[in-house]
Amino acid sequence: MKDHQTNSDALSRRNFIGGAAAAALTVSAVTSGAKAASESGRFKLKYAPSPGMFRKHAGSDYLDNIKFMADEGFSAMFDNGLMGKTKDMQEKIAAEMARLDMTMGPFVMYAEFGKPTFVTQDKAFRESIIKRTKEAVEVARRTNTKWTLIAPGCCSQRMEWDCQTANLIDNLRYCVEIAEEHDVVIVLEPLNWWANHPGLFLQKIPQTYMVCRAVNSPSCKIVDDLYHQQITEGNLIPNIDMAWSEIGAFHLGDNPGRREPTSGEINYKNIFRHLHKKGYDGVLCMEHGKSKGNSKEAERAVINAYRACDDFEV
Repeated sequence: MKDHQTNSDALSRRNFIGGAAAAALTVSAVTSGAKAASESGRFKLKYAPSPGMFRKHAGSDYLDNIKFMADEGFSAMFDNGLMGKTKDMQEKIAAEMARLDMTMGPFVMYAEFGKPTFVTQDKAFRESIIKRTKEAVEVARRTNTKWTLIAPGCCSQRMEWDCQTANLIDNLRYCVEIAEEHDVVIVLEPLNWWANHPGLFLQKIPQTYMVCRAVNSPSCKIVDDLYHQQITEGNLIPNIDMAWSEIGAFHLGDNPGRREPTSGEINYKNIFRHLHKKGYDGVLCMEHGKSKGNSKEAERAVINAYRACDDFEV
């Protein structure tokens, strides 16, 4: 009886170990399959490459580049120069992005880096920016785009700072009145003084938040460029939370160097996780270079970096 019991126990142990091993193999296979599906599927967030970012893979044709992005799992794209395209090309871009269920990020409507404009009361400038806004709204309609971007020029050395702020708000209200009629959102971009754009008026998220609250319109929001804001103030996640109601889009780039995530000091995986938890469904424009040069390997490194940073628990 004792020998029978011993044999029975040994058999049970072997069955248990064998079953556990099989279960482990099954779990491993499922996990590997899930990982493979994740790698070949869409990203959790709408990271948006620019049209030439993957040219070594996709070639020079604009529409082929859009298709390559979609095949790699990107569900968005951005083109700062969209307003400069012909109407025919804009319509082709919109049709291809609609076919692939992709979202177009903010395009530049106005950017001035050399002189004061929005911070003045200049009537000729106001007339020109009203005209430019009407043109941008038409491009947005034609391309199924929700956002257009303004970098509102330099500060003045001949005017009190608060007066410049008031003038900026007044000029933006003329633009926003046009944008509101067509459900287009103007996003304002604060930029750093130290590495790229000395002398610009909008520099930090809290400053731009104040301007948006004063304009007081759903068509006036912030594009939070995390590369620029890491340089000017850091404190990225707390500033995102503080200004959340007024943020309309994001620009991406690591610091130093303004290249893909994982190439610098910003913990983009934590930021992406935070945005996902907050329910962010907008576009994150990949406005940066490539850390490994200009080759297929460099392009693949960019995609792999986004895969790594997008690999957060939901």
